[in-house]
Amino acid sequence: MLKIEIYSKKTCPYCDRAKQLLDHKKVHYTEIKVDENPADLEAMLLRAEGRRTVPQIFINNQGIGGCDDLYALDQAGKLDALLK
Repeated sequence: MLKIEIYSKKTCPYCDRAKQLLDHKKVHYTEIKVDENPADLEAMLLRAEGRRTVPQIFINNQGIGGCDDLYALDQAGKLDALLK
């Protein structure tokens, strides 16, 4: 089963842009707002190997990076395969 998690913040245009692409692809994702819970921020830092920027996106527990990385996968024709 497909599992997508996005670590985000309330006021983050890159987070919004990444979510728009996933919404366009009609896939379900779980949004984890790191500015609402410090424990979620700590979890993101561990999973993202210290990267502090948001969004941090995980597809089936594989870190793919942020918004630009998500769009790069889509433009390269590789995102749809990950979303199956």
